[in-house]
Amino acid sequence: MDKFLYISMTGAKEALDAQRLRANNLANVSTSGFKADFHQYRTMAVFGDHFPSRAYAMSERPGTDKSEGVYMETARDLDLAIKGKGWFAVQMPDGSEAYTRAGDLKRDVTGAVTTGTGLPVLGDGGPVVLPEYDKLVVGVDGTLSITGLGEDALSLTQIARIKLVNPDENELVKGEDGLFRLKGGGELQSDPEVQVINGMLEGSNVNPVNEMTSIISHARLYEMNVKMMQAAKEMDEASARIMQN
Repeated sequence: MDKFLYISMTGAKEALDAQRLRANNLANVSTSGFKADFHQYRTMAVFGDHFPSRAYAMSERPGTDKSEGVYMETARDLDLAIKGKGWFAVQMPDGSEAYTRAGDLKRDVTGAVTTGTGLPVLGDGGPVVLPEYDKLVVGVDGTLSITGLGEDALSLTQIARIKLVNPDENELVKGEDGLFRLKGGGELQSDPEVQVINGMLEGSNVNPVNEMTSIISHARLYEMNVKMMQAAKEMDEASARIMQN
């Protein structure tokens, strides 16, 4: 009886965790550069001082779908999409480096170029800072050139080059903040082969139909496990009545 109850109890808990993961994917269907998480169940033995005859279901995220999302044209100067393989490098609050495909960049009041979430975008020499300008031109290699205020419209001055990297994707791991980092830590060198497309954004690679279907499936799985717990309770009460008689 305890095996029956334990399996159904852990199954219900893990079904809720799976729903949470799928719901997070679905909630980010419109988030620029978001990469969907995979999900799977597996059976794990319960180890301890006893013989490992107990088992429980475990929900886990084995990896992340790093495929490209749909490209959308915006015609905005600081909207960038990476063409093919590659990542933007951003600086975390602790000074470490992380990577993203989200190219919805902006210039804050200090001139710093940041992501849509406010993280500084790194260039070859550190965080990118742009002075005020009349015109901005972004090269395919990530170079940022401007025409300063009041300058000749044909005059362009190169200010910085966005740091673009292209690591082995198997070496990248996704954090809870949605950003990617090297498994062993450290920083990557710029890759001159990575190219960007100006005036476009890469959308999420989440498939909303699949995610909604999975959420419904996990909800039914949760209900089934709750019914199993109720059945275990009824069987236990029936056994107790028999013993009393």
